[in-house]
Amino acid sequence: MESQGEFAPTQTLPDESDPKSHRNRTLDVRFTGSGSEYFRIWIVNLLLTLVTLTLYWPFARARRMAYFQNNTLVGGDPLGFHADPWKMFRGYMVMLVLGIGYWAITNFVPSLSWVPFLVLMVLWPALWRASLQFRLRNTSWRGVRFAFEGDLKSAYLAMLPFFLPGLAFVLAIPALEADEKMVGGSAQVAAAAMGLVTLVFMVLAPWFWVRMKRYQHGGYSFAQERTELQLGAGQMYLLFFKLLGVILLVLLAAVALALAIVALTVGVAAVTDGFGRGAGRSAMVFIPIAIFACFYIAMPLILGPYAASRTQNLLWDNTRSEQLTFQSQLRFRSLFRVTLVNWLLIVITLGLYWPFAKVRTARVKLEAMAVDVDGDVDQWLVKAQQRDKGVLGDAAGDFFGMDMGL
Repeated sequence: MESQGEFAPTQTLPDESDPKSHRNRTLDVRFTGSGSEYFRIWIVNLLLTLVTLTLYWPFARARRMAYFQNNTLVGGDPLGFHADPWKMFRGYMVMLVLGIGYWAITNFVPSLSWVPFLVLMVLWPALWRASLQFRLRNTSWRGVRFAFEGDLKSAYLAMLPFFLPGLAFVLAIPALEADEKMVGGSAQVAAAAMGLVTLVFMVLAPWFWVRMKRYQHGGYSFAQERTELQLGAGQMYLLFFKLLGVILLVLLAAVALALAIVALTVGVAAVTDGFGRGAGRSAMVFIPIAIFACFYIAMPLILGPYAASRTQNLLWDNTRSEQLTFQSQLRFRSLFRVTLVNWLLIVITLGLYWPFAKVRTARVKLEAMAVDVDGDVDQWLVKAQQRDKGVLGDAAGDFFGMDMGL
């Protein structure tokens, strides 16, 4: 009698010509960098930046970006980085000149401090767009360059609302300082107007932020795919109120911790002083200091990881194209644990653990990401490589060559 296990069951291989065989493929993201490798890059960058009075900074930035991107694997294939550091240096010099000009005018001709701010307000959206073009055009995956296709008009519409409150302050403050004879009522009206501008900006800040991110995430392009951000302002306002809640909880926890520390300190002092008045006076002075210290330490340690994790998930879960869907499952607990350990080791090593901390943070953020593909990626790449112009590719946006983050 023939054995049933003699032959393995027949398996039908997927037909490569059938487009359904390429659907629903998930590309995971892995980061292979190590702290010891990046430490060598970081220490050389730091020394050369100090020796050259920061002129080496764009070259150091290029080396850092190349290391992190070359060690970021999407579906098992690394990202490439092809930027010319000299173009980044040119952009750095533009920003350096703008910064020095602003410092000189505000210190020597404060009445004209609005001029450099106005120049920056006019130029910044164009510089921001150019930096996005530069960064993406010099990033590749499997030999195909990314691109940023946002137009200049939309960049101004997205960014200008952030500058208008600042311009109002820059115009108002010198006038208040110059008018020494301003009566009390006028000064109160001016202060109330500035407070109202600040309040309106804070209320509208989530909406402004969503507009900016829609432009940014709506301009990413790879092969024939261009992304869009399907994120409503209501979702951002919900996150905004959650952040306010976290701030309140951190404040209450800081007050409780500070009071506990003060109670313990006063108790010890009371025993040693024989319950003298010195313990009470010390407590009144020490309580606000302790509250501020606890809040100052706890706020970035808790709010930073919470905001970063929720923002990353909110942005990338709502970024998609016709055949690409992004996933982000970054957990607050994971990022908080990494941040806490990083802080402790940075303090213990007097800052030398910083490059290791950057690697650990990058790993936990990147490996929370994944890309769902609905289609044949190989066909996209073949068509894109046929259209590409080679290693240098399109130089649009490369004049300034600045990296201000994506």
